[in-house]
Amino acid sequence: MPSTSRPLRKLGFLTIGLFDEADPRRGHESTLEIIELGERLRFDSAWLRHRHLQYGISSPVAVLAAASQRTSRIELGTAVIPLGWENPLRLAEDLATVDLLSGGRLNPGVSVGPPMHYDRVKEALHPDTADAEDFGYERVRRLLDFVRGKPATDFSGYEGFEVFSDRVQPHSPGLGGRMWYGGGSLSSARWAGEHGMNFLTSSVVKVEGPEDAASTSPDFAEIQLSQIRAFRSHHPDGDSARVSQGLVVIPTDSATPKQRARYEEYVAQRTPRTASPQGPARLLFAPDIVGTSAEIAERLHAHAAFREVDEVAFALPFTFEHEDYVQILTDLAGRLGPALGWRPGR
Repeated sequence: MPSTSRPLRKLGFLTIGLFDEADPRRGHESTLEIIELGERLRFDSAWLRHRHLQYGISSPVAVLAAASQRTSRIELGTAVIPLGWENPLRLAEDLATVDLLSGGRLNPGVSVGPPMHYDRVKEALHPDTADAEDFGYERVRRLLDFVRGKPATDFSGYEGFEVFSDRVQPHSPGLGGRMWYGGGSLSSARWAGEHGMNFLTSSVVKVEGPEDAASTSPDFAEIQLSQIRAFRSHHPDGDSARVSQGLVVIPTDSATPKQRARYEEYVAQRTPRTASPQGPARLLFAPDIVGTSAEIAERLHAHAAFREVDEVAFALPFTFEHEDYVQILTDLAGRLGPALGWRPGR
């Protein structure tokens, strides 16, 4: 098996945290139990997806506040918070609060762009400013400034018996260095690098360039690799700038025959979308990888972008059962991670 250019240093996982509308607490509790399991298995990080007006976690920062009190070591991340739904100043307060509660373990990942189905939700979300909202990089820059301690107002000091600060409180000094940008385009990669963020890559990239380019079958790994290199070339830390990759991998080492069949069916249903760019944005999806840890490791070692990173946050499939996640995480930590060169606490 060929070796990677960067030994795998950090092993993480990502979950969406689904729930039944009739019993939402059960789904949230399942997510917290999965994070607790991740800590016991010595994963380096656990990440939550973000879903609004759906049956997935809508408030990952709140859930991670709970997780911070049920764990002591594992890093806790968001992948990602869509900032179009957020007020950057208020979000900065929440992030700093949870970071302090966790002992400096929070890794907030964010993204830009208008909220999904914006025309249908804007009157509820931004009723007075819907057409004036800026959903571009400026929204991220504002959040970064607040998290990093830049002034939010020109007033500070006493007013009667109350004391006011000119920057967001509480302030968590290390949090600014743990801010992540979730991007799938070259422009996002460059911007994140220029602003000293970390870079989250996932199983989706944007195919850029002429639609009639010579290659009719764009290579996901090569596109992702070009984005990683663009990010690092614009980052002050250069080649040591942090990048985390988030592909969907499903190890089957300890799975039952029934589980393996269901996993393979899941992957087969999702594979057709990986053949060509999808939609007006020309989004290209990476194939999900299912098989034994040895088989998955071989495919990852052959993946050009994987060879460029030393951190991963493997995405758990959306619609599986709690016991499936237990099996998958157990195999990730016990078999696939070591097959990729990972050692707990490295």
